[in-house]
Amino acid sequence: MREEEVDRRYRPFLETKNGEDEPDWIEALELDTVREMQAREKRVKVLVLYGSLRQRSFSRLTAYEAARVLARLGADVRVFDPTGLPIKDDVSDKHEKVVELRALSDWSDAHFWCSPEQHGTVTAVFKNQIDWIPLSVGSVRPTQGRTVAVCQVNGGSQSFNVVNLLRVLGRWMRMFAIPNQSSIPMAWKQYTSSDRLMPSSNRDRLVDVCEELIKVTLLLRPHFELLGDRYSEREEKREHGRLRTQAEVEAAKDTKGAQKDAN
Repeated sequence: MREEEVDRRYRPFLETKNGEDEPDWIEALELDTVREMQAREKRVKVLVLYGSLRQRSFSRLTAYEAARVLARLGADVRVFDPTGLPIKDDVSDKHEKVVELRALSDWSDAHFWCSPEQHGTVTAVFKNQIDWIPLSVGSVRPTQGRTVAVCQVNGGSQSFNVVNLLRVLGRWMRMFAIPNQSSIPMAWKQYTSSDRLMPSSNRDRLVDVCEELIKVTLLLRPHFELLGDRYSEREEKREHGRLRTQAEVEAAKDTKGAQKDAN
């Protein structure tokens, strides 16, 4: 895909305009240490996911601000638009949005997740995206070893329900969740009319999270293969010649159970 097409499809955050008298606050950030780290290495590829389809979605606006910071740090950033993604089922895995999301996850080194809090948990829009990213495709583990940063936006006071749950999801996806996190209270009060974050400690924390995501990814990425090397999987490869799919594992259990019953 040409760079112009990548910009059009996955970098809408580049199109957002500042107000006439509003300088781009991200350009003024002192990020020298991480920028120098990134400049010495292959660009970190970051997939950004957000969890709302509202016309003025604050999780999307926050995801865009994070994407701008990550891009300034030197990362190759792509934001997935969940509009049109079907509800998780057993028959839509060839749907173009599902294929697109899975391809982006395969492409990435790291993820940045941002969801609103709704009824004390993540939104269905966000969880649906995670549900479409498989733990395994044959012998391939699409998210194993990748890093993830977590963020939530709140309509009211600050909460940590969502970021805590996102960490659980990351663990189940075999990802490394970085220690830092961001939770923005009363998000509807935090943005200017041109959809940029106002100065605050919450904005500073978002920058901290983005910096840490790049740092941790650069430190772990050379060791992804080592960190994913598991005794149980080595044994399965030794016994079966390869990693089996979950369906094959379950079928083998059923066969073994049937043989036991027959005896």
